[in-house]
Amino acid sequence: MTQKKTAVIAIGGNSLIKDNAHQSIEDQYQAAKDTTFHIADMIENGWNVAIGHGNGPQVGLILRQSEVAAKAEGIPETPLDVCGAESQGLIGYLLQQNLQNELYQRKIKQNVATIITQVLVDVNDPAFQHPTKPIGGFMGQEEALHKKNELGWSVVEDAGRGWRRVVASPLPQEVVELDTVKALIATGIIVITVGGGGIPVIDPGDGNYIGAPAVIDKDFASSLLAQEISADLFIISTAVEKVALNFGKPDQKWIDRMTVAEAKQYIEEGHFAKGSMLPKIQAILRYLENGGKEALITTPENIGRALKGETGTWVVP
Repeated sequence: MTQKKTAVIAIGGNSLIKDNAHQSIEDQYQAAKDTTFHIADMIENGWNVAIGHGNGPQVGLILRQSEVAAKAEGIPETPLDVCGAESQGLIGYLLQQNLQNELYQRKIKQNVATIITQVLVDVNDPAFQHPTKPIGGFMGQEEALHKKNELGWSVVEDAGRGWRRVVASPLPQEVVELDTVKALIATGIIVITVGGGGIPVIDPGDGNYIGAPAVIDKDFASSLLAQEISADLFIISTAVEKVALNFGKPDQKWIDRMTVAEAKQYIEEGHFAKGSMLPKIQAILRYLENGGKEALITTPENIGRALKGETGTWVVP
């Protein structure tokens, strides 16, 4: 019997919330259904799959709901790490149920499981000294300074639109539930894990874990997962069919394939935007430079075609 290959697929949180007009759970459910249809194609073609996902829009909504409830009803605000855990359960449920339903319709007998996943970060990561990731709603200056003094928040004025909380985005060091994830994959279970980059936790030195008020990049966390389970393929599912040089400019050029060396050169030349494509390329480089075989960037609906070599951007050692 041929050993199945394993792929880690990182899905963007924004792919489940298309725009401000489609933020309802029903809208997200339909978006998850669309995405899992294409993942089911991979499974039907013999792949083992582990799914990571973003949670930016969702955790922002959960945090905002907490803020509104605190103002209106005096309900204690939910800590950011717990908001992350809530988003893992929410998104995991939408993906898990849709994928289970699709596999059932195809008469594929494979189980799907969502793992509430903690990811260890270094308490001395420089990101904690320079928080830059905006999160939650806008506030007036008085409220922002109150949060800073009472709750220890870092706050910044955001381009004249108001004040916002900013948190650290440290690099992931270890997937805490890795052994559980590996055991499930080994039995053929499709695992949804490192949701939103994982719940960031620190070890204060006594072996215990404590939740940290931070967010982890889901592409870096999915890359770490792909490295630690020795995945055969790392896929970043995003909004563009291929990666481009000179994106959005008259001389834009789509890339079908690039090596690690070429990717590094393109980074040096400034082709990849800091807040969008750059972290995706960096996450792929981490995977490939730590034993990974190949990686792919494309849209969910083009994964099948990309696996046949018809589209997408492939990155190889």
